[in-house]
Amino acid sequence: MESISLAVNGRTDIGQVREENEDSIHCYSDSETDFAYVVVADGMGGYSGGAVASRITVDTLKEHLDELVNGTFLACSPQQQQLMLRACLLDSCAIANQKILEAKSLRPQFSHMGTTLVAAVIWQNFLIVAHVGDSRAYLWNEYGLQRLTRDHSVVQEMIDRGQLTPEQAQTSQVRNHITRALGVENQVDVTINSWNLTENALLLLCSDGLTEYLDDSTIERILATHRPALECVYRFIDDANQCGGRDNISAGIIEYCNRAQSAAALSDDAITLRPANREDTTQRKVHR
Repeated sequence: MESISLAVNGRTDIGQVREENEDSIHCYSDSETDFAYVVVADGMGGYSGGAVASRITVDTLKEHLDELVNGTFLACSPQQQQLMLRACLLDSCAIANQKILEAKSLRPQFSHMGTTLVAAVIWQNFLIVAHVGDSRAYLWNEYGLQRLTRDHSVVQEMIDRGQLTPEQAQTSQVRNHITRALGVENQVDVTINSWNLTENALLLLCSDGLTEYLDDSTIERILATHRPALECVYRFIDDANQCGGRDNISAGIIEYCNRAQSAAALSDDAITLRPANREDTTQRKVHR
């Protein structure tokens, strides 16, 4: 896999209205192996609780992901490595959930805190995404933009039932009501999806402070035209702030480059993303 190149960039911004940034983000790319990840968490709860919950979550995932690629991992087969990545994300999310609950029990002023999460990991040509809540992951390549996550939210459920159009959801009074979050129940349902990457791509992770203002077509246009690609994170945040910036805004990008594929012509039936697994459940409403 020596032909693969990975680069990351990320930024979080307080926005134009909020007094505190309750978002947290961490980006990482290993210079020695084909390994990179981005984690974005959007906290809720006020009184600094949201910031605590999002930081606990990002720090917990960082700790576990940083320890993953070791001698044992490298000695495993690709299939085993993929299972280990999935287990690492699920385990670290469960641990973060418990840490938030413990913090809430010790500090009553944080009783309403919780956080969304979206995390993406690339190992060689394998991409795995975990998410809870309405922070999103997108993938852009020469075929266009693909949303890799489905919001765990009231409006998404209404869209799925045909009660709202995506356009109506953008202005719905319940658009910020999520149905899943870390730190709310003893167990959290994490949606995990995975794919095999077959060509150059940009992976965007963001909090809803970005998607509140920029629709998918705008996100696609920026990813397709703004270069250097990793600097799109600054453009996204600037645009969201110019549109109002009522929420904290976070954006992280992984740039995936397969030099061998770049040099070779793809066949007509090449698959851009090949789903490897999928799971989805629902949970009670959480008002943010």
